[in-house]
Amino acid sequence: METIAFIGLGNMGAPMASNLLAAGLNVQVFDLLDSLTKPLGQAGAKVCHSIEDVVAGADSVVTMLPAGEHVKRVYLGEGDSKGVIHSVGKSTLLIDSSTIDPESARLVADEAAQRGLDFADAPVSGGVAGAAAGTLTFIVGGSERAFKRAEQVLGHMGKNIFHAGDSGCGQMGKICNNLMLGILMSGTCEALNLGIANGLDPNVLSNIMLQSSGRNWALELYNPCPGVMPNAPASNQYQPGFMTKLMLKDLGLGLEAAAQSQSPVPMGALARNLYAFHSMHGNQEVDFSSLFEFYRAQQG
Repeated sequence: METIAFIGLGNMGAPMASNLLAAGLNVQVFDLLDSLTKPLGQAGAKVCHSIEDVVAGADSVVTMLPAGEHVKRVYLGEGDSKGVIHSVGKSTLLIDSSTIDPESARLVADEAAQRGLDFADAPVSGGVAGAAAGTLTFIVGGSERAFKRAEQVLGHMGKNIFHAGDSGCGQMGKICNNLMLGILMSGTCEALNLGIANGLDPNVLSNIMLQSSGRNWALELYNPCPGVMPNAPASNQYQPGFMTKLMLKDLGLGLEAAAQSQSPVPMGALARNLYAFHSMHGNQEVDFSSLFEFYRAQQG
């Protein structure tokens, strides 16, 4: 039976690891917070207490970490830790599903290649609900061989798996997607608040736009107005979900990429500024659709 090492058990990582367990795989887990590993241990995963322990005997390693600095630290090592790349067997597949800058992904891929290891950057789209349901979209960068191997593992956690190109291309694809997501969520919050301020019922307005040219993912699956969509974070005090601070991070990555290629992203820049302002006012930990409340507060 295949053994998967999973590192990083936050809002996304925990349900992803759970789906690997549900698929009948041996799963070994590690996180700096013991409180996050305990539920997986109770579900049948082997709880480990170091990177070296969690990757021992693993056929594949999957990581889901906050930022590029964490990915480099976990894979390349720091201090007393040798890091994943220097701790795994020669045939181990490495998959990073974090959303980070493409350059960090390429750096780790190059280091892995020097040891003859297959590495894929495979960030995800679909949110916490998609992670729990096993319907995530994976955007994969890496060699054809790495993609084919990763596809077998990712299929237990996702529904759509795309090969975006070489190392770093998975991250670039995700950055473009989340730039668009930040823009469309901002626009959806803005339009709904405008309608409400002028006497429209948000349920009625949402349905109107869903059947019209304003239709988008937020209206279909993630309505930001409380009470409109019972299963959306907005109807649960914007918990759980994709935190505002993570959307701000991803929009920042988009602006960094745009600066490097000299690509104009005026709407992305504005969305980033809106999320920065929203985050500064104590909303870092709540779902990014809470930007709806920012617009509501401006109405006085």
